[in-house]
Amino acid sequence: MVCQNQQRAAIPFRQFVLKAHSRCNLACTYCYIYTSPDRSWRDRPPHAPPGTVRQTARRIAEHVRAHGLDEIRIDLHGGEPLLTGPGPLLDQAAALRAELPADCRAHLGVQTNGTLLTPATLDTLAGAGFRVGLSLDGGTPDLNRRRVDHAGRASWPAASRAARLLAGRPDVFAGILCTVDLTSDPARVYGSLRALGPPMLDFLLPHANWTSRPPLPPGAAGPTPYGDWLCTVFDLWWAEREPAPRVRLFTEIIGLLLGRPSTSEAVGLSPVVALIVDTDGAIEQVDSLKSAYEGAAATGLDVFRNSFDEALRHPGMTARRLGADGLCDRCRGCALMTVCGGGNYAHRYRAGGSGFRNPSVYCADLERVIRHIAARLDAEVQRGRSARPAPAPTGVSVNWRTANKT
Repeated sequence: MVCQNQQRAAIPFRQFVLKAHSRCNLACTYCYIYTSPDRSWRDRPPHAPPGTVRQTARRIAEHVRAHGLDEIRIDLHGGEPLLTGPGPLLDQAAALRAELPADCRAHLGVQTNGTLLTPATLDTLAGAGFRVGLSLDGGTPDLNRRRVDHAGRASWPAASRAARLLAGRPDVFAGILCTVDLTSDPARVYGSLRALGPPMLDFLLPHANWTSRPPLPPGAAGPTPYGDWLCTVFDLWWAEREPAPRVRLFTEIIGLLLGRPSTSEAVGLSPVVALIVDTDGAIEQVDSLKSAYEGAAATGLDVFRNSFDEALRHPGMTARRLGADGLCDRCRGCALMTVCGGGNYAHRYRAGGSGFRNPSVYCADLERVIRHIAARLDAEVQRGRSARPAPAPTGVSVNWRTANKT
């Protein structure tokens, strides 16, 4: 009989993050790639050579055929993927489409800081079927004060042009990623990003762990400053009466409270379905692990010698696919386990013997957010109105009722 852990290990990858460029034209003060303990980017080529791109495409197609996949997601990241202009991105898309079976649909995305996005580049990417995501800290110049170039100059003038371009192309605009900054007012951050017209917002907790703690500004009060910040944003979003952008963290938590599986590594217990291919062809785990220690994301595999099925069996990948079995005793005994899922794997790290077998360093913050959302859901039900999104299937409401208990 195949055990549950083996079944999880056999679940194929469905998201492939390809590093189009390993360098960046910005020097954001909080960047976990260039300021983390892992400096492997220094030894890699600035951009992926054509041969590496073609071999990566073959490996993706091989994985698709082996597992009968009819749909995958391919994201081109960096660094800053637009540093080489759109040409190499189009070449990567063409190489992938040439190798993929005709019955497999590839959703293509580019995540950019926006400073190099021009109308012509946007038209070119849109014509090739790409959707474009933007990384910002807010929708005003001062909220983006930490996003500067290597000479210390503000990136906002160029990034704001990108935001306006994307707002005019809803068919191409994938959304905005925003890292939580406790020194910025949450209502102002949400309102300013909301005004840019994104279809989706994703608020990310800064990558930190028990050895390298989350940043706390002077005067930060209370045991759950990040949770409080997110609860403020949630209440503003929940109170919207006009169509609002999807906020990924909130819709993930709502879905989990209603008994649905997670689609994000930030919360929930669903197995990881993403991997990274760096500019030299190295197969790696998610970049967030680089915030833990040097080599934390490495597998020792590459697209020239190894298949993605071999990557599925790598101990690091397996450890992040264990679900509840991969959590520490404290997490397994928690009433919120199936919703929180221990939080982001990288945020559990503690140097020494325990490694990643710890609660998230944001444990209290996550509990604050989850219980707050559960309480709002429960209040909606008590008032006889439908909870958002769709009502829970029969018997599933126990999840949010449990989470709503103090």
